[in-house]
Amino acid sequence: MKSDKISEAVVRRLPVYLRYLNELHQREVNTVSSQELGLRLDLNPAQIRKDLAYFGDFGRKGIGYDVSYLIEKIRHILKIDQQINVALVGAGNLGHALSNYNAYLKDNMKIVAVFDAYGPKIGSQINSLTVQPMNELTDSVKKDNIRIGIITVPDTEAQNVADQLIESGIEAILNFAPTILKTPPHIRIHHADFTTDLLSLAYYLENGKDDEEDDDK
Repeated sequence: MKSDKISEAVVRRLPVYLRYLNELHQREVNTVSSQELGLRLDLNPAQIRKDLAYFGDFGRKGIGYDVSYLIEKIRHILKIDQQINVALVGAGNLGHALSNYNAYLKDNMKIVAVFDAYGPKIGSQINSLTVQPMNELTDSVKKDNIRIGIITVPDTEAQNVADQLIESGIEAILNFAPTILKTPPHIRIHHADFTTDLLSLAYYLENGKDDEEDDDK
């Protein structure tokens, strides 16, 4: 890696590249150019080349990128060339959906434990996972080497759950609760806020109509 100072935008684009490269690999495509990647992903080819160049020289002039080799390198950069265990807290509808999706994940990031504070849910099954009580969280994190926590509880409970995850030894959190969480600087947290995204789409629906009217004038 040429620099330890990699922007979040670059890191967020790497899984996008990886997903398309995996599609190419499944179609037995051996090489791809930055121009082809840019066209398919609606990104500037120069930006793609710049993103990848932060981590090494992976392309060959006049040939492009070897698909299998680049997949291997991006997986290594993202640390998913090794299994990363995940704990999910909140066995409601969204928690069920995410845990069910777990069976279809191809990368080495797996939900290995599900927790809930609501008594009737404890002991129930989601695929091969048994919903555990919150008082087993710390032991499970240590026993299963769990590094990431997913929060799918109501917003009123989310901060408390985040605190418990951090105390148990979790290193990063993906928060689906519609609230901003306070975490120590050493804990990486990403917010997946469906509500904000949907509300912002409403603006673009109307704005798009205004743009079309302006074009007609």
